[in-house]
Amino acid sequence: MAQLGLVVAQFDKEGSVIDGMEAAAREAARERDADVVATVEVPGSYDTPLAADRLARREDVDAVAVLGAIVEGDTDHDEVIADAAAQALTDVSLDRDTPVTFGIIGPGMSTAEAKARTDYGATVVDSAVDLVEELP
Repeated sequence: MAQLGLVVAQFDKEGSVIDGMEAAAREAARERDADVVATVEVPGSYDTPLAADRLARREDVDAVAVLGAIVEGDTDHDEVIADAAAQALTDVSLDRDTPVTFGIIGPGMSTAEAKARTDYGATVVDSAVDLVEELP
């Protein structure tokens, strides 16, 4: 049974996007017979790498699934946040030799587009479990 850490970025203008993503992630874990042993909520997607790193250090965590939503703003700030988070999460995965799956949707999405992609929470958990099962 894969043991997962879950990082949930709470910044969401509508609230329902992250809630839907987390619900989909937890359902996927149940369906894959994986156990979410720890959940860390952080303010936003930019804050996910530190939380992922802390979870990846734990002996009882085989992989970390990261959830977040970056909706389009009036500036390029959303792209800067997405790029920084993606690179830092990749670094955590490689530095800790622990799968860290990237479930941050966006940037450049409207709130409606983000709501339509809440099922991505399940995809990220499936990827985490697949990596735990496939990597020696």
